[in-house]
Amino acid sequence: MWMVQVMSGSTRFGRLLGVFAVASALLGGLWGTPVSANTSSTVVDQFANIDLPGELGQTGSDVWVPDTGHSIGGYMLDYWRANGAASVFGNPISEPFASENGRYSQAFEGGVFEFYPELVWTDAPSVSLMPVADVVLDARLGGFRRDGKRDAGGGDRQSDSWRDVPANSPSATTAVQKGEIYDQATAQTISGTLHDWYVSHEGYAYLGSPVSEPVQERGGFVQYFEGGALMLSSSDDVSVLPVVAENADVLRIDTTPIEQNGLPQYDELYFWKAQNPNPLGDPYALGKKWIEVSISQQTLWAYQGDTVISSTYVSTGIEPNHTEQGVFHVRYKLESQDMAGATDADGNVVALGEGAAEAAESGQASGQTPYIVQDVPNVMYINMDAEAMHGAYWHNNFGNPMSHGCINLPVEFSDFLFGWAPLGTMVWVHA
Repeated sequence: MWMVQVMSGSTRFGRLLGVFAVASALLGGLWGTPVSANTSSTVVDQFANIDLPGELGQTGSDVWVPDTGHSIGGYMLDYWRANGAASVFGNPISEPFASENGRYSQAFEGGVFEFYPELVWTDAPSVSLMPVADVVLDARLGGFRRDGKRDAGGGDRQSDSWRDVPANSPSATTAVQKGEIYDQATAQTISGTLHDWYVSHEGYAYLGSPVSEPVQERGGFVQYFEGGALMLSSSDDVSVLPVVAENADVLRIDTTPIEQNGLPQYDELYFWKAQNPNPLGDPYALGKKWIEVSISQQTLWAYQGDTVISSTYVSTGIEPNHTEQGVFHVRYKLESQDMAGATDADGNVVALGEGAAEAAESGQASGQTPYIVQDVPNVMYINMDAEAMHGAYWHNNFGNPMSHGCINLPVEFSDFLFGWAPLGTMVWVHA
């Protein structure tokens, strides 16, 4: 059974906060100097009073997308790539801008990405979609009539698609019984193929709550959400509709194209720092990037949509420092890092950092044993336990647990994965 309470705008993320300070201190205070894809004085002034992504290991080079004539770089580029690039939310239709609600934003055909700094050190994605449903629906379908239906449009006007669905209604009950979604905040359901897409693409974090039931439009069924709209075609395919591009004027988004000005043209392989050592699928396959790690099989699979791009044996945590299971995201990346800490008499990692290792070495931390591994390559932190995927040059026993909780990768594979997996890439670790 899945019954969710999801609220509009920044409010809906409040329940996910609370670990920022601890994780920031653990990883060394990584905000640094805010950066932006644009550096003109106008843009600097525009971003003067908003939170910008810091130096978290995002892609260093901006690129230019010829289909829409816009650049994309840094944090927005990473999250766009992680979510399937143009194949999911479409191409960029603006340059980065400060939204009216004070967030670092960039518009794409299917949604407006917004940066949520308060979510950087949580397990939730720290980019979401600007709530645009009210503006889009008012522009497209008009206001409401007395009977609760829209004034115009919306396909079948005799349906109840624009009304609330009572929690005790047959459709709500059926959705709950089938393990699908009844959203208490908006009193709408998400079911069937649309539900499957919504769950697999972390729609709760990006699209937010549904604001309608599926309605007959565009030769298929369309369901509207706070941050965008999904269409289920007659062939049972789901896609994000370009509602932001269609309503850019109403949303007051500047879509003026820019010159390429020497920027490289976007190509997914441009970001790879090494070739795929175990190629299994088309590197241009459509769909969001995600990584699966099986602890029982000691294996990692890298996917784009439903396509397996690559795979490798790994080494996860050994007793008593098991690798945490759950759904995480690539949060912070370092090309190389010295990893140090201390363990207690039972082998539990009790402190992290060179300071902890030095205290144990000097005897200041009684009963603790220091450890340090220098120049660990391709470090990709994924969770609040400071566990990371990274290369391991000190052993070749992949396929067996070997670590303090991190996910050890063959160095050659880590070289590939570091470039392939941008910030925001979903990581599913299970038994």
